Amino acid sequence: MAPAQPTTKNTAPSQARVDSWTWAVRLFKTRSAAAEACRGGHVRVNGVAAKPAQPVRPGDEVRVRAGGVERIVIVERVITKRVGPPIAAQCLIDRSPPPPPREIVASMPRRDRGSGRPTKRERRETDRLLGRTDN
Repeated sequence: MAPAQPTTKNTAPSQARVDSWTWAVRLFKTRSAAAEACRGGHVRVNGVAAKPAQPVRPGDEVRVRAGGVERIVIVERVITKRVGPPIAAQCLIDRSPPPPPREIVASMPRRDRGSGRPTKRERRETDRLLGRTDN
């Protein structure tokens, strides 16, 4: 009798689609949101803009820009199914920079949505606040 072949159910895949992997490790809430981010150019794999079907392998660097925050993760283990947060955390190495302090975020001027372009005076104030004066 021939030895039993290993089943593919127990072995981990060697690669996965980038949209599926980013959804599975909980970088996006839905897979369609992950695919849309890929199509919009917000996901980069090893420094190159990724299409949703681009494969990721262990050791690849994935940069995701979502919600105004950039996450930099290294693929530790490839998964295709969504898992719980503790297991998802084992599938990546997070190299993201720390978020800015709350004081800086709170002091940044914010415009009301739909209020149009800033006036020249508002642009000058913003430039002065950010230290971009030409004096």
